[in-house]
Amino acid sequence: MRVAYAMNSKSEIGICVIGAGRAGLIHAHHFRKNVPFARLVAVVDPSQEAAEKAIHELEINRYYTDYTQALDDQDIDAVVVVTPTIYHKEIVVAAARAGKHVLCEKPMAMNEQECDEMIAACESAGVTLQMAFMRRFDDSFIEAKRQIDSGAIGEVVLVKSLTRGPSKPMPWMYDLKKSNGPLAEVNSHDIDTLRWFAESEISEVYATGGNFRNREIRHEYPDFYDSVALTAKFSDGKQGSIDGALYVQYGYDSRVEVVGTEGVIFLGQTHEKSIVVAGRDHQLKRPFMNSWRSLFKEAYLAEDTDFIASILEGRNPRVTGYDGKMAVKVVEAGNRSIGSGSVVKLD
Repeated sequence: MRVAYAMNSKSEIGICVIGAGRAGLIHAHHFRKNVPFARLVAVVDPSQEAAEKAIHELEINRYYTDYTQALDDQDIDAVVVVTPTIYHKEIVVAAARAGKHVLCEKPMAMNEQECDEMIAACESAGVTLQMAFMRRFDDSFIEAKRQIDSGAIGEVVLVKSLTRGPSKPMPWMYDLKKSNGPLAEVNSHDIDTLRWFAESEISEVYATGGNFRNREIRHEYPDFYDSVALTAKFSDGKQGSIDGALYVQYGYDSRVEVVGTEGVIFLGQTHEKSIVVAGRDHQLKRPFMNSWRSLFKEAYLAEDTDFIASILEGRNPRVTGYDGKMAVKVVEAGNRSIGSGSVVKLD
C-alpha cells in the first residue's frame, strides 16, 4: 500500500543523495535550492574526501560514508541513488525497508531478478520507486509524445535513438560484470525512449558491439565494447534501432527519429549555443553539445520536482520501477546477442 502524505501534514520532504559524483551533485543542487517542498538533508559517499567536498559545495553540514547510517536518519524521508549499478539493488531494498522513498538512477539494476526484488521491496513498504529516465521530463520529448498520440505522423512504424558520449569510460565500466556495458550505462535512456514512443514491448533484438577507442584494455577485458548497434522488433510489429558509443570525443550526441505512416519526428540538437562564427577560412563554426548536463539540464529539475510531487500527492511516479526493469531486460538480451552473434527473443 502506498504511503500518501497530506500536504498539510508533511509539507517538506527530507532528501539524501547517495553518491556524490557528477550526476549525484546535479540532483543534490536541485534539491538544495530549486525543488519545491524538498530539503536536502545529507549526502552519502564512501570517499570521505568526496563527501566533504560535496557538502561544502552544497552548503549543508551533514554527510555519511555509509549509506546505512543515512537510512537511520529520521530527518531523511527519501533517497536518490546515484551509485554504480552493481550497488543499486542492495541500497534500494534497504531504503524501502527503512521506509524511505526512492529515486533511482539508470540503469535500474544488473539483471531482471534484482529489479523484481527492488519493486517488491518498495511495494511491500508502501514507498515510491521512481526511475530516473529524465528524457521523459524534457519539453521536446514530451511534445514529441503528444504529437505521436495526436496522430500527427500517423501510426508509428520505426523509432530510432542514438546516444554517444565524449568521456573515456570509468575503469569499473570495462568489466561487464559490474557495468553491463554501454547498452546499460549509455543506452538505457534510448531503450526507454523506444518503449515510450512505440507504446509496445520489445520482443526480439539483434546487437553487435566492438571496442574501437579503448584498445589498450582489450587483453584484460576482451568482452568490453565501446560501440554498439542494436535492432529491435516490438511485439506489435513496430521496428526499433539503437546506436550507442563511448569516448567519441567530438561531443555529446543524443538524437531520436520517429517514423510514422504519414510523417516523421526529429528530436535532438547537436549544438550547445546558438552562435555561429564565420572566419577568413570561409568556414562556419558552431560549438557542439559538450555534455548531457547541458542538453538535459531542465529535464533533471523537472524529474526531481515530479518525484517530490508524486510523494506528496500519493500518486504513482511518471516513470516506474517496471519501466526500469524492462530496460534492464533489453540490456540483458542485447548483451546475449552480442556474445552469441544471434537474434535473442525476449519472454
